[in-house]
Amino acid sequence: MMANTIYDKDIRQPLCDYFEAKFGRVRFLEELLISKTRADMIMVTENGLVGIEIKSDADTYRRLARQIKDYDRYFDYNYVVVGSKHAAHVNEHVPAHWGIISVEQIKNRLDFYDIRQPQISPKAKLSNQLHLLWRRELAQIQSNNHLYKYTGKSSSFVEKYIKESIEPASLHKQIIDILMDRDYTVFKDSFV
Repeated sequence: MMANTIYDKDIRQPLCDYFEAKFGRVRFLEELLISKTRADMIMVTENGLVGIEIKSDADTYRRLARQIKDYDRYFDYNYVVVGSKHAAHVNEHVPAHWGIISVEQIKNRLDFYDIRQPQISPKAKLSNQLHLLWRRELAQIQSNNHLYKYTGKSSSFVEKYIKESIEPASLHKQIIDILMDRDYTVFKDSFV
């Protein structure tokens, strides 16, 4: 008997529940544009930014090489989460430092299996992580660190200024904290 096809939309919420049970306090950001790739999910943990690429049973590996390149530049750790169709061969398509989770449907629920734990991404750059922040979040970092505001300058100018002004480990922690507490309600009046 053939198993039911598991789609991306079926995986997302149970995957969030799985990661919350595993890591405790986390925050999920979905469908963020990173370079030329739309990241399926970003998980913000106390220790770093985790990229999560979902390859459901209905997906192919066609874009994966490009996605890996972009994810590696932005996130401290990365996971590929695959349906059972891909589980046997996914390790041939992702670098050794990527974590792998397989998803199977057992009766009426999804089960997640850690096949491989992620290791730190050797290509992650703080400048790319700064690029994930909104302008108001960059201003928050400037204020918290008593830096000059540069209100008339571009975001890229401010990102460079912040990176040059703050010690890397401290800046990394501040980026994590800001993304963990990201407030989408600032836009609520824009959609009325």
